[in-house]
Amino acid sequence: MAVALASIEAIIVDVPTIRPHILAMATMHRQSIVLVRVVGDDGVEGLGEGTTIGGLAYGPESPESIKLTIDAYFAPVLAACDLSRVGQTMARIGKTVVGNHFAKCAVETALLDAAGKRLGVPVSELIGGGRVRDRLPVAWTLASGDTGQDIEEAEAMLLARRHNIFKLKIGKRPVRQDVAHVAAIKRALGDRGSVRVDVNQAWDEAQADLGMGLLHEAGVDLVEQPVAGHALGMMARLSAKNVIPLMADEALQGPRTAWSLSQAGSARVFAVKIAQSGGLLAARAVADIAQAAGIGLYGGTMLEAAVGTAASAHLFSTFADLTWGTELFGPLLLTQEILATPLVYEDFALQVPTGPGLGIALDEDKVARLRRDRTAAPLHAVAAGS
Repeated sequence: MAVALASIEAIIVDVPTIRPHILAMATMHRQSIVLVRVVGDDGVEGLGEGTTIGGLAYGPESPESIKLTIDAYFAPVLAACDLSRVGQTMARIGKTVVGNHFAKCAVETALLDAAGKRLGVPVSELIGGGRVRDRLPVAWTLASGDTGQDIEEAEAMLLARRHNIFKLKIGKRPVRQDVAHVAAIKRALGDRGSVRVDVNQAWDEAQADLGMGLLHEAGVDLVEQPVAGHALGMMARLSAKNVIPLMADEALQGPRTAWSLSQAGSARVFAVKIAQSGGLLAARAVADIAQAAGIGLYGGTMLEAAVGTAASAHLFSTFADLTWGTELFGPLLLTQEILATPLVYEDFALQVPTGPGLGIALDEDKVARLRRDRTAAPLHAVAAGS
Protein backbone atom coordinates (compact mmCIF):
# COMPACT_ATOMS: atom_id res chain seq x y z
CA MET A 1 0.00 0.00 0.00
CA ALA A 2 1.12 3.57 -0.68
CA VAL A 3 2.44 5.53 2.29
CA ALA A 4 1.83 9.28 2.52
CA LEU A 5 3.82 11.75 4.57
CA ALA A 6 2.38 12.50 8.01
CA SER A 7 5.26 14.67 9.27
CA ILE A 8 8.90 15.50 8.81
CA GLU A 9 11.22 17.10 11.32
CA ALA A 10 14.87 18.19 11.10
CA ILE A 11 16.68 19.32 14.24
CA ILE A 12 20.28 20.28 15.00
CA VAL A 13 21.97 18.57 17.93
CA ASP A 14 25.29 19.90 19.26
CA VAL A 15 27.58 17.42 21.04
CA PRO A 16 31.07 18.25 22.41
CA THR A 17 33.97 16.06 21.30
CA ILE A 18 36.16 14.16 23.78
CA ARG A 19 39.17 16.25 22.67
CA PRO A 20 39.94 18.84 20.00
CA HIS A 21 39.91 17.14 16.60
CA ILE A 22 42.50 18.91 14.44
CA LEU A 23 42.13 18.84 10.67
CA ALA A 24 44.04 20.74 7.99
CA MET A 25 41.17 23.22 7.52
CA ALA A 26 39.61 23.44 11.00
CA THR A 27 39.77 22.33 14.63
CA MET A 28 36.60 20.75 15.94
CA HIS A 29 35.51 21.05 19.57
CA ARG A 30 31.97 19.81 18.97
CA GLN A 31 29.96 18.03 16.32
CA SER A 32 26.71 19.51 15.02
CA ILE A 33 24.35 16.78 13.88
CA VAL A 34 21.15 17.16 11.88
CA LEU A 35 18.68 14.45 12.91
CA VAL A 36 15.73 13.82 10.59
CA ARG A 37 12.47 12.06 11.40
CA VAL A 38 10.10 11.11 8.60
CA VAL A 39 6.76 9.65 9.70
CA GLY A 40 4.35 8.02 7.28
CA ASP A 41 0.57 7.96 7.58
CA ASP A 42 0.95 4.33 8.69
CA GLY A 43 2.71 5.57 11.84
CA VAL A 44 6.14 4.17 10.91
CA GLU A 45 9.01 6.55 11.69
CA GLY A 46 12.31 6.62 9.84
CA LEU A 47 15.49 8.20 11.21
CA GLY A 48 18.24 9.89 9.21
CA GLU A 49 21.29 12.02 9.87
CA GLY A 50 23.15 14.76 8.02
CA THR A 51 26.52 15.66 9.50
CA THR A 52 29.40 17.71 8.12
CA ILE A 53 32.95 18.37 9.29
CA GLY A 54 34.05 21.85 10.33
CA GLY A 55 30.97 23.72 9.12
CA LEU A 56 31.59 25.40 5.76
CA ALA A 57 35.38 25.06 6.09
CA TYR A 58 35.12 21.55 4.61
CA GLY A 59 32.46 21.77 1.93
CA PRO A 60 29.39 23.57 0.58
CA GLU A 61 26.89 22.29 3.17
CA SER A 62 26.53 23.13 6.85
CA PRO A 63 24.17 21.84 9.56
CA GLU A 64 22.10 24.98 9.14
CA SER A 65 21.86 24.64 5.36
CA ILE A 66 20.96 20.94 5.63
CA LYS A 67 18.08 21.74 7.96
CA LEU A 68 16.86 24.63 5.81
CA THR A 69 17.00 22.54 2.62
CA ILE A 70 14.98 19.74 4.18
CA ASP A 71 12.40 22.07 5.75
CA ALA A 72 11.91 24.37 2.77
CA TYR A 73 12.57 22.22 -0.28
CA PHE A 74 12.38 18.51 0.51
CA ALA A 75 9.25 18.53 2.68
CA PRO A 76 6.87 19.74 -0.07
CA VAL A 77 8.22 17.07 -2.47
CA LEU A 78 7.87 14.32 0.12
CA ALA A 79 4.27 15.37 0.75
CA ALA A 80 3.46 14.39 -2.83
CA CYS A 81 5.32 11.06 -2.82
CA ASP A 82 4.66 7.45 -1.90
CA LEU A 83 7.28 7.08 0.84
CA SER A 84 7.33 3.30 0.50
CA ARG A 85 9.01 3.74 -2.90
CA VAL A 86 12.40 5.03 -1.82
CA GLY A 87 14.14 5.05 -5.19
CA GLN A 88 11.25 6.84 -6.88
CA THR A 89 11.02 9.39 -4.06
CA MET A 90 14.74 10.19 -4.14
CA ALA A 91 14.66 10.49 -7.94
CA ARG A 92 11.87 13.06 -7.60
CA ILE A 93 13.88 14.99 -5.01
CA GLY A 94 16.90 14.82 -7.32
CA LYS A 95 14.92 16.51 -10.10
CA THR A 96 13.80 19.24 -7.74
CA VAL A 97 16.99 19.97 -5.77
CA VAL A 98 20.49 20.16 -7.29
CA GLY A 99 23.44 19.04 -5.17
CA ASN A 100 22.86 19.11 -1.40
CA HIS A 101 24.19 15.55 -1.03
CA PHE A 102 24.25 15.61 2.77
CA ALA A 103 20.61 16.66 3.03
CA LYS A 104 19.62 14.02 0.46
CA CYS A 105 21.52 11.36 2.37
CA ALA A 106 19.74 12.25 5.62
CA VAL A 107 16.29 11.97 4.04
CA GLU A 108 17.08 8.81 2.06
CA THR A 109 18.42 7.18 5.24
CA ALA A 110 15.15 7.95 7.02
CA LEU A 111 13.14 6.50 4.12
CA LEU A 112 15.24 3.32 4.09
CA ASP A 113 14.98 2.98 7.87
CA ALA A 114 11.19 3.17 7.63
CA ALA A 115 11.12 0.76 4.68
CA GLY A 116 13.13 -1.81 6.60
CA LYS A 117 10.82 -1.47 9.59
CA ARG A 118 7.75 -2.01 7.41
CA LEU A 119 9.28 -5.15 5.90
CA GLY A 120 10.83 -6.37 9.14
CA VAL A 121 14.38 -6.52 7.68
CA PRO A 122 17.63 -4.59 8.24
CA VAL A 123 18.51 -1.80 5.82
CA SER A 124 21.46 -3.90 4.63
CA GLU A 125 19.01 -6.38 3.11
CA LEU A 126 17.52 -3.64 0.94
CA ILE A 127 20.82 -2.77 -0.75
CA GLY A 128 23.06 -4.60 -3.20
CA GLY A 129 21.89 -8.12 -2.45
CA GLY A 130 22.25 -7.91 1.33
CA ARG A 131 25.08 -8.04 3.80
CA VAL A 132 28.10 -10.31 3.43
CA ARG A 133 29.59 -9.55 6.86
CA ASP A 134 28.29 -8.73 10.33
CA ARG A 135 31.42 -7.01 11.67
CA LEU A 136 33.47 -4.15 10.23
CA PRO A 137 37.10 -3.32 11.09
CA VAL A 138 37.21 0.27 12.37
CA ALA A 139 40.11 2.75 12.29
CA TRP A 140 40.66 5.44 14.91
CA THR A 141 41.85 8.92 13.96
CA LEU A 142 44.73 10.40 15.93
CA ALA A 143 44.24 14.14 15.54
CA SER A 144 45.65 15.88 18.60
CA GLY A 145 48.76 16.96 16.69
CA ASP A 146 50.95 16.02 19.67
CA THR A 147 53.20 13.02 19.02
CA GLY A 148 53.39 11.78 22.60
CA GLN A 149 49.66 12.18 23.17
CA ASP A 150 48.85 10.37 19.92
CA ILE A 151 51.13 7.45 20.82
CA GLU A 152 49.56 7.20 24.26
CA GLU A 153 46.09 7.26 22.72
CA ALA A 154 46.98 4.56 20.18
CA GLU A 155 48.46 2.34 22.88
CA ALA A 156 45.27 2.64 24.91
CA MET A 157 43.18 1.64 21.89
CA LEU A 158 45.36 -1.42 21.24
CA LEU A 159 45.21 -2.45 24.90
CA ALA A 160 41.42 -2.17 24.93
CA ARG A 161 41.24 -4.10 21.62
CA ARG A 162 39.12 -1.31 20.18
CA HIS A 163 41.27 -0.22 17.20
CA ASN A 164 44.43 -1.45 15.48
CA ILE A 165 44.13 0.81 12.43
CA PHE A 166 45.14 4.44 12.95
CA LYS A 167 44.71 7.44 10.66
CA LEU A 168 46.60 10.64 11.36
CA LYS A 169 45.34 14.04 10.34
CA ILE A 170 48.22 16.09 8.91
CA GLY A 171 48.73 19.05 6.58
CA LYS A 172 48.97 22.05 8.90
CA ARG A 173 52.75 21.85 9.40
CA PRO A 174 55.64 21.70 6.90
CA VAL A 175 55.79 18.35 5.12
CA ARG A 176 58.95 17.08 6.80
CA GLN A 177 57.62 18.01 10.25
CA ASP A 178 54.36 16.19 9.58
CA VAL A 179 56.21 13.11 8.31
CA ALA A 180 58.49 13.11 11.37
CA HIS A 181 55.39 13.16 13.59
CA VAL A 182 53.81 10.25 11.69
CA ALA A 183 57.07 8.26 11.51
CA ALA A 184 57.55 8.49 15.29
CA ILE A 185 54.08 7.07 15.86
CA LYS A 186 54.64 4.27 13.36
CA ARG A 187 57.94 3.35 15.05
CA ALA A 188 56.20 3.20 18.43
CA LEU A 189 53.40 0.97 17.13
CA GLY A 190 55.49 -1.22 14.84
CA ASP A 191 53.55 -4.08 13.29
CA ARG A 192 50.84 -3.94 15.96
CA GLY A 193 48.84 -1.37 14.00
CA SER A 194 48.32 -0.01 10.50
CA VAL A 195 49.12 3.69 10.15
CA ARG A 196 47.57 5.89 7.44
CA VAL A 197 47.40 9.67 6.94
CA ASP A 198 44.76 12.12 5.76
CA VAL A 199 46.06 15.40 4.34
CA ASN A 200 42.62 16.88 3.56
CA GLN A 201 43.85 18.47 0.28
CA ALA A 202 46.49 20.58 2.05
CA TRP A 203 49.50 19.85 -0.22
CA ASP A 204 50.46 20.98 -3.69
CA GLU A 205 51.91 18.45 -6.12
CA ALA A 206 55.56 18.94 -5.14
CA GLN A 207 54.74 18.66 -1.44
CA ALA A 208 52.64 15.57 -2.06
CA ASP A 209 55.37 13.93 -4.11
CA LEU A 210 57.89 14.53 -1.33
CA GLY A 211 55.49 13.56 1.44
CA MET A 212 54.26 10.35 -0.18
CA GLY A 213 57.80 9.14 -0.75
CA LEU A 214 58.85 9.88 2.82
CA LEU A 215 55.70 8.32 4.25
CA HIS A 216 56.30 5.13 2.28
CA GLU A 217 59.82 4.94 3.72
CA ALA A 218 58.33 5.38 7.21
CA GLY A 219 56.08 2.34 6.76
CA VAL A 220 52.78 4.20 6.32
CA ASP A 221 50.15 2.21 4.41
CA LEU A 222 47.96 4.82 2.75
CA VAL A 223 47.72 8.56 1.95
CA GLU A 224 44.24 10.09 1.78
CA GLN A 225 43.51 13.05 -0.50
CA PRO A 226 46.91 14.78 -0.39
CA VAL A 227 45.94 17.38 -3.03
CA ALA A 228 42.81 19.20 -4.18
CA GLY A 229 39.94 16.91 -5.03
CA HIS A 230 39.33 18.54 -8.40
CA ALA A 231 42.94 17.96 -9.54
CA LEU A 232 42.41 14.56 -11.18
CA GLY A 233 45.47 14.85 -13.39
CA MET A 234 47.67 15.71 -10.44
CA MET A 235 46.24 12.78 -8.47
CA ALA A 236 46.88 10.47 -11.42
CA ARG A 237 50.52 11.54 -11.67
CA LEU A 238 51.05 11.05 -7.95
CA SER A 239 49.33 7.65 -8.01
CA ALA A 240 51.46 6.48 -10.93
CA LYS A 241 54.75 7.71 -9.45
CA ASN A 242 54.45 6.61 -5.84
CA VAL A 243 54.35 3.14 -4.33
CA ILE A 244 52.14 4.15 -1.42
CA PRO A 245 48.45 4.07 -2.46
CA LEU A 246 46.58 7.36 -2.85
CA MET A 247 43.00 7.28 -1.57
CA ALA A 248 40.38 9.63 -2.99
CA ASP A 249 38.03 11.30 -0.50
CA GLU A 250 36.99 14.89 -1.20
CA ALA A 251 37.33 14.10 -4.91
CA LEU A 252 34.44 11.62 -4.57
CA GLN A 253 31.11 13.40 -4.84
CA GLY A 254 28.94 10.59 -6.12
CA PRO A 255 28.92 8.10 -9.01
CA ARG A 256 29.86 10.57 -11.77
CA THR A 257 33.05 11.64 -10.02
CA ALA A 258 33.80 8.02 -9.16
CA TRP A 259 33.65 7.19 -12.87
CA SER A 260 35.92 10.14 -13.75
CA LEU A 261 38.46 9.15 -11.11
CA SER A 262 38.48 5.55 -12.27
CA GLN A 263 38.97 6.56 -15.90
CA ALA A 264 41.79 8.98 -15.07
CA GLY A 265 43.62 6.50 -12.83
CA SER A 266 43.58 9.13 -10.10
CA ALA A 267 43.37 6.84 -7.06
CA ARG A 268 43.97 3.25 -6.05
CA VAL A 269 41.53 3.38 -3.12
CA PHE A 270 38.12 5.06 -2.72
CA ALA A 271 36.89 6.37 0.65
CA VAL A 272 33.17 5.73 0.20
CA LYS A 273 30.97 8.10 2.22
CA ILE A 274 27.20 7.95 2.19
CA ALA A 275 26.77 11.70 2.82
CA GLN A 276 29.33 12.85 0.27
CA SER A 277 27.87 10.46 -2.32
CA GLY A 278 24.31 11.70 -1.81
CA GLY A 279 22.91 8.69 0.04
CA LEU A 280 23.31 4.95 0.52
CA LEU A 281 22.08 4.06 -2.96
CA ALA A 282 24.51 6.47 -4.65
CA ALA A 283 27.34 5.31 -2.39
CA ARG A 284 26.63 1.74 -3.43
CA ALA A 285 27.02 2.85 -7.07
CA VAL A 286 30.37 4.46 -6.17
CA ALA A 287 31.53 1.16 -4.68
CA ASP A 288 30.35 -0.79 -7.75
CA ILE A 289 32.36 1.50 -10.04
CA ALA A 290 35.43 1.06 -7.86
CA GLN A 291 35.18 -2.70 -7.79
CA ALA A 292 34.66 -2.89 -11.56
CA ALA A 293 37.80 -0.77 -12.02
CA GLY A 294 39.90 -2.76 -9.52
CA ILE A 295 40.02 0.11 -7.02
CA GLY A 296 40.15 -0.77 -3.32
CA LEU A 297 37.36 0.21 -0.92
CA TYR A 298 37.46 1.97 2.42
CA GLY A 299 34.35 2.80 4.43
CA GLY A 300 34.63 6.51 5.17
CA THR A 301 32.89 8.80 7.63
CA MET A 302 31.91 12.44 8.00
CA LEU A 303 32.25 11.87 11.75
CA GLU A 304 28.57 11.08 11.88
CA ALA A 305 26.95 10.28 15.19
CA ALA A 306 25.22 6.96 15.75
CA VAL A 307 22.40 7.26 13.19
CA GLY A 308 24.68 8.04 10.25
CA THR A 309 27.24 5.52 11.49
CA ALA A 310 24.63 2.76 11.64
CA ALA A 311 23.45 3.65 8.13
CA SER A 312 27.02 3.53 6.82
CA ALA A 313 27.61 0.20 8.56
CA HIS A 314 24.58 -1.33 6.86
CA LEU A 315 25.90 -0.25 3.46
CA PHE A 316 29.52 -1.28 4.05
CA SER A 317 28.39 -4.69 5.27
CA THR A 318 27.19 -5.36 1.71
CA PHE A 319 30.62 -4.77 0.11
CA ALA A 320 32.16 -8.03 -1.08
CA ASP A 321 35.61 -6.42 -0.91
CA LEU A 322 36.50 -4.11 1.97
CA THR A 323 40.29 -4.42 1.90
CA TRP A 324 41.02 -1.17 3.72
CA GLY A 325 38.40 -1.45 6.47
CA THR A 326 36.31 1.47 7.72
CA GLU A 327 36.56 4.48 10.00
CA LEU A 328 33.11 4.41 11.56
CA PHE A 329 34.26 5.74 14.91
CA GLY A 330 32.18 8.93 14.92
CA PRO A 331 30.05 8.13 18.01
CA LEU A 332 33.22 7.35 20.00
CA LEU A 333 34.52 10.88 19.41
CA LEU A 334 31.50 12.41 21.17
CA THR A 335 31.02 12.99 24.89
CA GLN A 336 27.33 12.09 24.77
CA GLU A 337 25.55 8.98 23.46
CA ILE A 338 22.30 9.68 21.60
CA LEU A 339 21.07 6.08 21.25
CA ALA A 340 19.01 4.18 23.79
CA THR A 341 21.36 1.23 23.21
CA PRO A 342 24.82 2.21 21.92
CA LEU A 343 26.45 0.60 18.91
CA VAL A 344 28.81 -2.23 19.88
CA TYR A 345 32.56 -1.82 19.33
CA GLU A 346 34.77 -4.73 20.39
CA ASP A 347 37.72 -6.79 19.17
CA PHE A 348 38.77 -4.03 16.73
CA ALA A 349 35.40 -4.03 14.97
CA LEU A 350 31.90 -2.56 14.89
CA GLN A 351 28.96 -4.94 14.99
CA VAL A 352 26.40 -4.14 12.29
CA PRO A 353 22.92 -3.80 13.87
CA THR A 354 20.55 -6.66 13.06
CA GLY A 355 17.12 -5.24 13.88
CA PRO A 356 14.58 -3.96 11.35
CA GLY A 357 15.55 -0.78 9.52
CA LEU A 358 18.71 0.72 10.98
CA GLY A 359 18.17 -1.41 14.08
CA ILE A 360 18.58 1.54 16.46
CA ALA A 361 16.46 3.84 18.64
CA LEU A 362 17.21 7.33 19.95
CA ASP A 363 17.54 8.23 23.59
CA GLU A 364 14.78 10.81 23.39
CA ASP A 365 15.60 12.54 26.68
CA LYS A 366 19.26 12.96 25.69
CA VAL A 367 18.34 14.32 22.27
CA ALA A 368 15.88 16.78 23.82
CA ARG A 369 18.64 18.13 26.08
CA LEU A 370 21.21 18.40 23.29
CA ARG A 371 19.10 19.90 20.52
CA ARG A 372 20.18 23.41 19.65
CA ASP A 373 16.80 25.04 20.24
CA ARG A 374 16.49 23.29 23.65
CA THR A 375 12.79 22.53 23.16
CA ALA A 376 11.16 19.15 23.27
CA ALA A 377 8.55 20.02 20.64
CA PRO A 378 9.26 19.51 16.92
CA LEU A 379 10.55 22.62 15.15
CA HIS A 380 8.84 21.85 11.86
CA ALA A 381 6.13 19.27 11.39
CA VAL A 382 4.85 19.23 7.82
CA ALA A 383 1.50 17.51 7.39
CA ALA A 384 0.81 15.67 4.17
CA GLY A 385 -0.91 17.93 1.68
CA SER A 386 0.05 21.13 3.48
